[in-house]
Amino acid sequence: MVTGAAKFLLSAGADHAALCLSSAQSNAFLSSSSPSSSASLQPNRLQFVVVNVSSNFPNPRSLRLCSAAMSSSLSEVKSSSIPFLDRKETDILHFVKYHGLGNDFILVDNRDSTVPKITSEQAVKLCDRNFGIGADGVIFALPGINGTDYTMRIFNSDGSEPEMCGNGIRCLARFISELENSQGKQSYTIHTGAGLIIPEIQEDGQVRVDMGEPILKAPDVPTRLVPNKDQSVVKSKLDVDGVSWSATCVSMGNPHCVVFGTDLSENLEVDELNLGEIGPKFEHHFMFPARTNTEFVQVFSPTHLKMRVWERGAGATLACGTGACAVVVAAVLEGRAGRACRVDLPGGPLQIEWREENNHVYMTGPAEVVFYGSVPL
Repeated sequence: MVTGAAKFLLSAGADHAALCLSSAQSNAFLSSSSPSSSASLQPNRLQFVVVNVSSNFPNPRSLRLCSAAMSSSLSEVKSSSIPFLDRKETDILHFVKYHGLGNDFILVDNRDSTVPKITSEQAVKLCDRNFGIGADGVIFALPGINGTDYTMRIFNSDGSEPEMCGNGIRCLARFISELENSQGKQSYTIHTGAGLIIPEIQEDGQVRVDMGEPILKAPDVPTRLVPNKDQSVVKSKLDVDGVSWSATCVSMGNPHCVVFGTDLSENLEVDELNLGEIGPKFEHHFMFPARTNTEFVQVFSPTHLKMRVWERGAGATLACGTGACAVVVAAVLEGRAGRACRVDLPGGPLQIEWREENNHVYMTGPAEVVFYGSVPL
């Protein structure tokens, strides 16, 4: 059970780091820090010092971290010389929070077991943005299967388990490289519910992922819409709440319904959509027996698309990697775009390529650390 005694140990995002320090340490630290540094010393609340990260800030793996007791004074802080990612404690979950274009995840080192360290019910509590850590899902790095390096499992914020997650697997790749203390260009074979996925960390820190081949046969997506192009559903009419939408169905190991317009408006202005109202009606539509992710797409040019997404099990998110892949596949099938596109999401852009020579879809984008932490279970 997640309680109010969550203990966040280190925040190491792009701009700030938060460290738990003793009173004497914090006074000394603040005296040498920038004017923007601040300390929160409220009784029975999380206590930490926020400082700007500089180029000489130490590597998170080698930091001396500390566990802050829930008290009114930082003087009770206890330090440890064990690197954070190597710490093993009963009933304490150590995690690292990452995000891919704002699509955020709690990453858990689960290499010592094939069973996730927490249940889906616990994941729901951890993902709560008011009473938990806050995230779109919890991702576990488990031992590999059938010769793969690792296995990926994920619980959504509603407790459901998707086949895989595009932004999540980029985060997982960066997490694995940190667990292995690897530097530079690295690639990993990852077993997922959608099959084999191969992320590759580039020299610039971006992560390029071979997402495999798109699945287009209607029963395999799955969708109950009648195939109208070979065995696929392309620009099919889908009635949602009295509006006829033009839908193309694609699976990237998880189901997607991609829409570019309606009978009344062939070209969407995606920023004008009330996603919270229309998204759930697509997700739970009868035509999608496994529910569906839904992408609403605006075309700027044959190489530039913009999308908003309603994710199955997570709702409106800032980014969806598999969704961006599905969007480019659908745009090609509908004759709206070429095979290599920039896809703008609310959290930022992804580069997507659907290669004709091998039918594989490739996604390239960032994955960033937000903070490190621990929470009692």
